[in-house]
Amino acid sequence: MYYELKTEDTVRVPPSMLVMKLNDAITKILRDKYERRIFKELGMIIAVEDVDVGEQGIVIPGDGGIYYKVQFNAISFLPHVNEVYTGQVREIVEFGAFASIGPLDGLIHISQIGNEKFFYDKKTRALSTKRGRSLKKGDAVLLKVSTVSLKGTTSDTKIGLTMRSDGLGVMRWDKEKREAKKAKREAKK
Repeated sequence: MYYELKTEDTVRVPPSMLVMKLNDAITKILRDKYERRIFKELGMIIAVEDVDVGEQGIVIPGDGGIYYKVQFNAISFLPHVNEVYTGQVREIVEFGAFASIGPLDGLIHISQIGNEKFFYDKKTRALSTKRGRSLKKGDAVLLKVSTVSLKGTTSDTKIGLTMRSDGLGVMRWDKEKREAKKAKREAKK
């Protein structure tokens, strides 16, 4: 889920940035410090905006920088277990698929794709069943978060996803199912 956080921090503006507009310099420093970083309690900070610089800066003798108290809004993404997302399959591997949920990717293990048994097909680079259902790169999917382990970086963060619950799965599966039912009804007529 996405959150808007109001927070404050003390920012040191180095001498090299004192030639810039104060608000621009502080916004750049805050974005470099927070954006694209993951905090366990806050999730992944996506954007820093609405920077409000406090009254006057503080100069510490011997330090060429100026310290300012600032308030700002941060947009964060923090997935929770059992949340449902619309995502897209980014990569197919032998043991499952990686799908995007917001700015992060999670793993749909091969056992969590559906109630049928899926196999990796090296030729098509897809996961498919004997009945012909398949999961391919680029497929739009409806999935649920099963586990979340946020770490300091996106590569260390692990998110487990599932599509086994009713109503979840590849979007085109529902369309194919409806078309098959429609064809069956028309064949009966």
